[in-house]
Amino acid sequence: MISYCSLFLFLALSCVVVESRQLKGNSDGLSSNVSGFLRSDSNVEGKRWAVLIAGSNGYENYRHQADVCHAYQILRKGGLEDENIIVFMYDDIAFDVNNPRPGVIINKPDGEDVYQGVPKDYTGEAVNVSNFLAAILGNRSGVTGGSGKVVDSGPNDYIFIYYADHGDSGILGMPSGDYLTAQDLINTLKQKHAAKSYKSMVIYVEACFSGSMFEGILPSDIDDIYVVTAANANESSYGTYCPESFPSEFDTCLGDVFSISWLEDSDLHDPRNETLEQQYNVVRRRTGVDDYEVSSHVMQYGNKEIGEDSLFSYIGTNPNNHHYSSSHSKLTAAPSVVSQHDASLLHFWHKYHNAPQGSPTKAEAHRELADQISLRKHIDRSITEIISVVFGREKISEMLNSVQSAGNPLVHDWDCFKMLVQSFRKQCGKASRTRYDMKYSGAFANMCNAGVDISRATQAITQACSTNSPPP
Repeated sequence: MISYCSLFLFLALSCVVVESRQLKGNSDGLSSNVSGFLRSDSNVEGKRWAVLIAGSNGYENYRHQADVCHAYQILRKGGLEDENIIVFMYDDIAFDVNNPRPGVIINKPDGEDVYQGVPKDYTGEAVNVSNFLAAILGNRSGVTGGSGKVVDSGPNDYIFIYYADHGDSGILGMPSGDYLTAQDLINTLKQKHAAKSYKSMVIYVEACFSGSMFEGILPSDIDDIYVVTAANANESSYGTYCPESFPSEFDTCLGDVFSISWLEDSDLHDPRNETLEQQYNVVRRRTGVDDYEVSSHVMQYGNKEIGEDSLFSYIGTNPNNHHYSSSHSKLTAAPSVVSQHDASLLHFWHKYHNAPQGSPTKAEAHRELADQISLRKHIDRSITEIISVVFGREKISEMLNSVQSAGNPLVHDWDCFKMLVQSFRKQCGKASRTRYDMKYSGAFANMCNAGVDISRATQAITQACSTNSPPP
């Protein structure tokens, strides 16, 4: 059995870093006199629709489904009907053997249950790219394995889309099938826009490198979409309410910084008196911006004039918030953060650390932790071997570290990018629910931008991934 000291060294060498920092609360109160400039109840025509999706599975990714369940509760309290809220979640954490409160999901320490009442529209293998995009388009014949619910919106309707999971350059995670690429998402938004089947759409994305899904690729002539992302195109987003920061029976992160910032802000405020732009500024400040050594930069894309709309237009309004006063309500500061890629490893470390010494549980937790670290090393070795075979060792650093300048799309040949990313996931990362293989999507973008021979690259991927022996 590995000792605590050697395990600590093992983890240190594996670069598990938890960045502790205080997050800002909402220092700027919302003035009630702005309500006259916002949409009022009588000005909102049509229906409100929402698509909520957690793109991960596994208890180590608890926070993503917790975020989505919390968002559902806000929308229901805001007056949206279940028939207009479409929920995608794997639904494997509420009754997971590791959950100390079976049947309950919380989104912050000592928080209330956010799982109760959440509709099971698309669960398990039905949480996939095809169903997600078909639901947005209102294409009932294009969805399988779920409730069949889609966004059947009309020209006066408002649509809110919220995604939470792992991401990296040009991709968002899914628990089943292929990852969602920026090109596929943008093409779907173009179709929805061309159909003139909604009045305005707001998209919130919680994921690392989430800005790359829109940077330089969302057409400027689509003037009815407004996007807020947790991070810019070249940086991580962060989990929070993690086990090192508070006493709890949970050994996994309960939320994500960007997500809990907009969710807790929505819990407090009267959405009739808060604009999207105001919430963006609250979330931007609380998430960090330039005040901390480690933070993500919350970004806006699309038509920023939509930011003048009230939140009410998209998420409704909770009557309990109608008497909100900034003088007696403050957002709770989250005590620490951990990068999305390392949050899962933190879970496995705490699971091992807290298991009784000498127990079968301890031995199993040690095996899981060792497997996770071994898989990461396998993926790290494989990508360097792939680049070396295709471009030569002298190009490894360039392919791993080059980034596009602001305002430019990640890649010019999206078909090349999609093929290499999918091949790498299939050969190297399929066994990983932590999505560590996503880390190198930017390298594949650089390879495509350099005019890589796709056939040669896919052969190199197959060879490298089969050679570097991942855990069984």
